[in-house]
Amino acid sequence: MPRRGFVPRREILPDPVYQSPLVTRFINCLMSHGKKSTAESIFYGAMGLVQDRGKDDPVKIFRKAVDNVKPMLEVKSRRVGGSNYQVPIEVRPERRNALAVRWLISFARERAEKSMQEKLANEILDASALRGGAFKKKEDTHKMAEANKAFAHYRW
Repeated sequence: MPRRGFVPRREILPDPVYQSPLVTRFINCLMSHGKKSTAESIFYGAMGLVQDRGKDDPVKIFRKAVDNVKPMLEVKSRRVGGSNYQVPIEVRPERRNALAVRWLISFARERAEKSMQEKLANEILDASALRGGAFKKKEDTHKMAEANKAFAHYRW
């Protein structure tokens, strides 16, 4: 919380190619060391590969991948009476998007393909087909929340 009151959210402008704010947010998260043009070339190259390999519009495949990776529940540590409990909580919509984008990028970086464009394209295709590391991470998060459902009454 800032000391000086409410800070308004900045509006994210849509990207020039696909006119989507989600794509802009993804490119901004993909960017490292302020090199936005490099991040844009990686993303647009990956979308070109997705268009070649996929049968549908690349933005639809990308949106489907992000929707498939969005978590509904997560666990938060809560200290009650000297012991820590993993309490399942519902994830806010903004955080869902942020987690999905972050997971897609991090698991794409860990893949074994040659270039980052190939890694990202394959991770997006896998996530849209309910496979891949990012989708597995979502499933593991949901399993963890389901296993700790008994502690849901400790929510705050």
